[in-house]
Parts: sequence; structure tokens; C-alpha cells
Amino acid sequence: MAKLLSYPLSVLYYLVFGGILVLFDGLQRITHLFGYHAHKVCVDVLNFFLLRGMNLLGTRIVLDMPFVLEKNQSYIIVANHQSTYDIPPLIWFFRKVHPKFIAKKELGKGIPSISFNLKKGGAVLIDRKNPQQALVAVKKFGEQLAETKRSAIIFPEGTRGKTHMPRPFRYAGLLQLMEVMPDAKLVGVSISNSWKITRNGSFPLGIGVKMIFSVHPPVAIPETNKEAVLKNLEATITQHIQN
Repeated sequence: MAKLLSYPLSVLYYLVFGGILVLFDGLQRITHLFGYHAHKVCVDVLNFFLLRGMNLLGTRIVLDMPFVLEKNQSYIIVANHQSTYDIPPLIWFFRKVHPKFIAKKELGKGIPSISFNLKKGGAVLIDRKNPQQALVAVKKFGEQLAETKRSAIIFPEGTRGKTHMPRPFRYAGLLQLMEVMPDAKLVGVSISNSWKITRNGSFPLGIGVKMIFSVHPPVAIPETNKEAVLKNLEATITQHIQN
């Protein structure tokens, strides 16, 4: 019965999702003319509506964060990556610390709302086939975040997983960010059950999924043994992923 219901609900969801992206693509272009903060408010509202669209699938989104993030503090938010549906909740939950993404350059064109925000909203687009260029871009990205007291969201697996088990983390980009953002704090996020939305591929989508975002207490960046801290963070994130 659930599988049968997932077909019409997936069609409805995609219609609403596409409409939201097209509408906010135009709104972003207008608000961007009024500066960073006007554009950011528009992006925040966009992601609020994307979350409401996910509710059409019966998706429930739970945030487990028993602390408050500091204002005027940069964070490097490190999360496992199970599906594209991880992204709107992360933007919405962390909106007060101005989260910016490291994304592959292919996402910088052709996608209403998403491409414009990545190009104009402070993200960095990298060529995954050119690791040297990517590290240079990440360094410049981190320097800008350190200067503006904004935050980075990074998925160190490098790509989305297909089950609840994450791929091994790649540390190069994280180490580069930590080097140029020494005053930032590391925040781990364990994302659970997002993969179930796309367990059948892009159609039909899974319905009735309970996504859980477990946010772990911030950790200061040490002057030495940075890789050891990242290994501990990876272990913490992995241990708290629910199946």
C-alpha cells in the first residue's frame, strides 16, 4: 500500500518542488540586488518551503541539538551525506551561522534557485577532477569565511552514500579549511534515514521517512594533531547514525 501511494505523492512532490525552485530563482535575482542579507533571507525562506514540500511525502525531520551555537562565530559543520534531501534541513537548521557549501562545479548552472545561490550566495564550486585547483579554491573559500565570521558545511565522504553506512571521510579539504580558519569550531552532524527517501532511486520516492539530524557539541581546532581530531569526529558521527 505504501509503495502504491508513493507514486502519486512523488508526482505531487516534484510538481511542488519544481514550482518552488522556479519561483525563488526569480526572487533571489531580485533580492540579490539589495545585498547579501536580503538574498540570504530569501534563501532561508526558500529552504523553509522546501522542507514543507518534503512533508508532502510524509517526511518528518527531527533536530537533536541540545545546545545553542554562538553568534559571530565561524563553524566548520561536518556531516555524513545520504541524499540531496540532507541539504535543505542543514541550511535551515544552521541559518543563524550563515552556512556555505563546497559543491561540484556542475551544480553551478542549469538548476533553478540552486545554481544561482551557489554562484552568488558565498559557496565555492570545485572541479573534482582537478584536486589541486579544488584545494586552492577551498583555501580562498575558508579565508573569506574566517573574515566574515560565516560557516562552512562539508560532506567529507565526497559523494552521497546509498545506505546508512557512510563512506570513509577524506580529510584534505577539511584540513585546508582548518588551516585557514583556526578560530572556527568543528561541529559534527550525524544524518540518519535520509537515504530511505531515494532507496528506489528518484522515482518513486520513499514516504513516511523520519530523518534525524543529531548535532554534536562544537570542538575547538587544535594547533597540532588536527587529523587525530578529525578521526575522532568521524567516529562520533558514524556511531550516532541510526539505521
